[in-house]
Amino acid sequence: MECKKDANLSRCNCSYEPCSRKGICCDCIAYHLRSQELPACAFPSDAERTYDRTFAHFARLVEKGRV
Repeated sequence: MECKKDANLSRCNCSYEPCSRKGICCDCIAYHLRSQELPACAFPSDAERTYDRTFAHFARLVEKGRV
């Protein structure tokens, strides 16, 4: 399967600039799941900028109706 990095970058809201996985979704998801986290794209931009990408943070946002 061909990576669609350029298309993925247009939707990527990751604010961590030195990230080497930007636009390479399969690498990004694998990296974050190993750390029991979700990638930036699962969060609203203001919540993503906190860098708290834990499942618990995501669940709190769902409870509040923000996701």
